[in-house]
Amino acid sequence: MPPQMHRISVTHPVPDSACAAVAAGAGISKGAAKRAMNQGAVWLQRGRRKMQRLRRATSALRPGDLLLFYHDPAILALSPPAARCEKDCRDYSIWFKPAGLLTQGTRFGDHCALLRQVERHFNGRRPALPVHRLDREAAGLVLVAHHSKAAARLSDLLRFRAIVKTYRIQVLGRLGDRGATGSIDLALDGKAAGTDYTVLEYDPHTDRTTARIILQTGRLHQIRRHLAAIGHPVMGDSRYGQGNRHPDGLQLVADRLAFDCPFGHGPIDIAI
Repeated sequence: MPPQMHRISVTHPVPDSACAAVAAGAGISKGAAKRAMNQGAVWLQRGRRKMQRLRRATSALRPGDLLLFYHDPAILALSPPAARCEKDCRDYSIWFKPAGLLTQGTRFGDHCALLRQVERHFNGRRPALPVHRLDREAAGLVLVAHHSKAAARLSDLLRFRAIVKTYRIQVLGRLGDRGATGSIDLALDGKAAGTDYTVLEYDPHTDRTTARIILQTGRLHQIRRHLAAIGHPVMGDSRYGQGNRHPDGLQLVADRLAFDCPFGHGPIDIAI
């Protein structure tokens, strides 16, 4: 079944529950509607309030409410890999996001998103606000803020490059000898973009290079696009490059975050 969006307007008589309204409006069972709501695929628009996800199957509705059910059976059937908390600083936490997990959800659901797993980890007692993002195909460390002040302070650190973020990649071909360094200055989407690399190892048997990356800018898919542009695509990247298949998927890991805590916890340095 292809993805579709169901618009369910609530009128008199009001359904017994939101779950019943979704089931009737989409032509699915109440059990399926309940699962979809729990997975973040149902949204409530009430008056002029901001549209928000509606998760509770027993939620009471009012005349004039509008339910939007973004129904993609393929997404709802996914079983997401589990994230891991590397450090909890209360105002924020640092997580390892495995490959295959989104950083944040989409309108079709958020059960396959890191931020939802963070919310559930803290039993809903802390908001989970994104400070930066990591591609779904990539693995590595992600900062999550737990209130707006933390999000603002950490975002400022990122903007002023006061957070060290490094990435470990494996690329096709010989990028250089061990210890060799280089920079890629190639505009992306009409904007300046800079990527610095250090060669860690070259394996002549597989013709692959392992390198450490530091970004000067943060453009979409910057590492992947820059390395592909110079003829050394990241292994396992099906979008950019050729001849770079890898059985374990994209070989890109955000492997280190280091900064001075803006809330007085001292130096933070997490590496995987």
